[in-house]
Parts: sequence; structure tokens; C-alpha cells
Amino acid sequence: MKLEGRVALVTGASQGIGYACARALASAGATVAVAARNQQKLDELVAQITSPIDGSAPGKAAAFVIDVGDEEQVKSGVKAALAQFGKIDILVNNAGITRDQLLMRMKRADWDAVLSTNLTSAYLFIQQVIPSMLKQRWGRIINITSVFGQMGQAGQANYAASKAGLIGLTMAMAREVASRNITCNAVAPGFIETSMTAVLSEEFKQTAVKSIPLGRVGSPADVANAVSFLASEEAGYITGHVLNVNGGLLMG
Repeated sequence: MKLEGRVALVTGASQGIGYACARALASAGATVAVAARNQQKLDELVAQITSPIDGSAPGKAAAFVIDVGDEEQVKSGVKAALAQFGKIDILVNNAGITRDQLLMRMKRADWDAVLSTNLTSAYLFIQQVIPSMLKQRWGRIINITSVFGQMGQAGQANYAASKAGLIGLTMAMAREVASRNITCNAVAPGFIETSMTAVLSEEFKQTAVKSIPLGRVGSPADVANAVSFLASEEAGYITGHVLNVNGGLLMG
């Protein structure tokens, strides 16, 4: 799965799944534009890619500080990436937050923040990069959804709704752009060891593992490998698909 000559844009790239995706795509040969709000973390990621200390071959990357909830920052950030690299072949919409609370107690601000970051940002980024993909008649759009967008989760009505929305967005876009050789797919992680799941109680984690047939929590690399595949030429006949990376937690 070689990606030489391709340019990828990854949102929420400063940590967790986005960080792993950026490194995996760079390792496959893509030039990677990494986007998030934290300049320091982005700079560290770029350094890891361009000047690796593990002896691996150096890759190409650049940082773009973007608050994905701010439409003007999305527009200017994508414009800057296009100006620097000339095109964007691969878009990974990964940025996401949680604001957990039972629906009856959930504040409107927490609903709006999660929908804006997790779902509306994907719409904004797709809208900004799609002209580049249409022009070259090649593109890969990959949305990071969640197993909870498929099966729901108590206390996460906002998060589950945003992730379910991403699945609908994925299928609609797949139909809109398929004739131009652009695919749009989603990856649905289950329990993955990230800062987002680190706040969960040990008891909750142990219970969760018991419900996973493979008997372990996933790693960001497990998700990044799926993303790299969907970004490749080898996945050219796959579109409108939700690829589950959940250890068997949800099947069917």
C-alpha cells in the first residue's frame, strides 16, 4: 500500500488516532498536512515524521493550526495546505471531542460543541478539499466514526448522534463523487487506548474487554492501518463502506 506522490490532510492529528494516522500515511510515502489546535504537539509530530529518531526513513509533513469548529479557520487552513502542496488527495476527518451527560441534563452548548467538532467540521473540510480531488479525478475521503455511532451509548447522545451522522455523510458523499473516481469511506473504531478512553474507570475498561471477542482494547495503530488501506489504490473499488475496527465488539 504505497502512497508516494499523494498528499494527505489529517484533522485532530496532535494525538491518539489522528497522530497514528498521520505517521502511518507518511510511512506509506504520503506527504502529510497535520491539523489541530495545539501548535507544539503538531510541531513534535512533524519532527517525528521528518526527522525520525528510530532509524526509519524521513517523511514529509507540515503543521497547520486549525480549530475545526471555526469555519474561517478551516477555509484558510485548507487554502494554506493547498498553496504549499498544490493538491490534497486524501482527507482523514478524525477530529472529535466528547461532552458526556445524560440527555435530560445535557446542556445545549455541549450538544452543539460535539456536533460542530465531530460532524460539521467533516462537512466543512470535505467542501474545501473536494475541488482539488475533482480536478484530478482521484481522491480518498475517510471519516473516523465510532462503534457508538452504530450501537449507541448511554450518556453519549451527542457523541453517538455525531458519529451516526458521519456514517450518513459518508454514504451520501460516496454517491455524489463516485463517478469522478473519488471514494468516501468510514472507519468505526471500538474501544481504543487513547486519551479519550484513558479517563474511563478501570472497572469500566475491564467490563468492556470482556465484551470484545479478541479480548483486548485496540491501539491507535489498529485504526491507522485501516485508514492507510482505504487511502490506497488497493481499496479503489470500496466506497460508501464502514470498516469496523472493534475486535468483534459489534458484528453484522
